[in-house]
Amino acid sequence: MPVEPTRADKFSFGLWTFGVRAQDQFGSATMSVIDTTEVVHKLSDLGAYGLALHDDDLFPFDATEAERRSAIDSLKKAVDATGLVIPMVTTNLFGHPVFKDGGFTSNDRDVRRFALRKVLRNIDLAVELGARTFVMWGGREGSEYDAAKDVRGALARYREAFNVLGQYVSDKGYDLRFAIEPKPNEPRGDTLLPTLGHVLAFIETLDQPDLFGVNPETGHEQMAGLNFTHGIAQALDCGKLFHIDLNGQRGIKFDQDLVFGHGDLQNAFSLVDLLEFGSVTGGSTFDGTRHFDYKASRTEDAEGVWDSVKANMRMYLLLKERAAAFRADPEVQEALAAARVDEINRPTLADSEDYDDLLADTAAYERFDTDSYYDAKGFGFVRLQQLTMEHLMGAR
Repeated sequence: MPVEPTRADKFSFGLWTFGVRAQDQFGSATMSVIDTTEVVHKLSDLGAYGLALHDDDLFPFDATEAERRSAIDSLKKAVDATGLVIPMVTTNLFGHPVFKDGGFTSNDRDVRRFALRKVLRNIDLAVELGARTFVMWGGREGSEYDAAKDVRGALARYREAFNVLGQYVSDKGYDLRFAIEPKPNEPRGDTLLPTLGHVLAFIETLDQPDLFGVNPETGHEQMAGLNFTHGIAQALDCGKLFHIDLNGQRGIKFDQDLVFGHGDLQNAFSLVDLLEFGSVTGGSTFDGTRHFDYKASRTEDAEGVWDSVKANMRMYLLLKERAAAFRADPEVQEALAAARVDEINRPTLADSEDYDDLLADTAAYERFDTDSYYDAKGFGFVRLQQLTMEHLMGAR
């Protein structure tokens, strides 16, 4: 399998990746902002498929209408020249001081109204650029102090905002869906809708839940100590995986935004296996863009930025190659059968059986030999895991 990316791989990158200057809370910038046109052409040359962006990545927060239009037209000219796609657009409601207590859930009603206007304007921009997904990350929606935020009131305002946006898209006839991005903390001490599960539950309270899905990010779920592959499987099961952000994270700490696979490599392997081939016994795969939301390390120079772009795509393709070999290995298939992995898809109750039939089946309880599982009837999971690791390491 080739490890050189092509458009068919549907790899995309955030424009913010090239707009950050690699500063952090303890040190100043180490890089210059890369011109948008240069980003588009370079990504195209490297085999990328798409580019995603916040409004403020493309033009300054306080840009005049003429400056805004000039930046939009320059981007459109570049993507037309290269064939690059813009699959996703989002709005920055976290960078400017006006959003220091959030956008949709700020205690200041005037800020909430401003945030809604900002998003509505950029929904129009997303449609103009051909995007099909609009991501909503509530980076400042939360609090540091419990007494400072009425959480139920904040959720009501969050719901109100999403309902307004959904109605706007419906009334305009736009072919656009929203993907809500969870994160447990940072930049707020505690963020509302912190995990994929929180978002899935919240979506069901909206007026038009079909318009809303999730945009899970590798590092964000792992910051909460969760298994990213499990979360993605649940999102696929719900039909709510509208977008995905890939990067690397090493444990429960600050949001590292490492190159994909440069964090929890085993979880990255299982994720790629799921996205490309479905569960180990089949099932839904993901047909959307493989989007990388990472930051080049502040230790890098200009060449290192593009090395990191290539590293993301190469890591994904190498893991896809390993996953394909894992699936094709007869010993793995035998180990999967021995572990009875496929049996989970067999209903616990037989066709037409109900709880009365189950209660009448003495073999299911009264005569069931639980002692026979002591020191016997193992599942062989360790053997299966060893085979997984050997494929991941390229040892098989």
